Amino acid sequence: MYLKRTFTFDAAHNLIHYHGKCEALHGHTYRLAVTLKGRLDSEGMVLDFVELKTIVNDIVLSRLDHAYLNDILEQPTAEHIARWIWQELNPHLSRPNCELHEIEVWETASSSVIIHREDLTAVRE
Repeated sequence: MYLKRTFTFDAAHNLIHYHGKCEALHGHTYRLAVTLKGRLDSEGMVLDFVELKTIVNDIVLSRLDHAYLNDILEQPTAEHIARWIWQELNPHLSRPNCELHEIEVWETASSSVIIHREDLTAVRE
């Protein structure tokens, strides 16, 4: 079973290792989806939606919302943002009955990146 919750945050960045329009400082309203895979616990839930919201807000959104992302990541592409979010959330979402399955980050309404556990080891930088 999969459990998903979506969030939004506003942030600015510039891609210093990119030559094009996004090299200049600009901002986005990002959309984030956090998906867990698991089985029901004794309360009949994979994870309480309220607990998931609290974890994501405390661990990730409190640091990214209205931030200059270059202060957190050298090259804050959607790919790097998704990987960073995964690394930050994964320790807090590994439970006996569930684990982090997918992070999706939309930079615009029509452009997103998805990361799974195997993606962290599939390609080395």
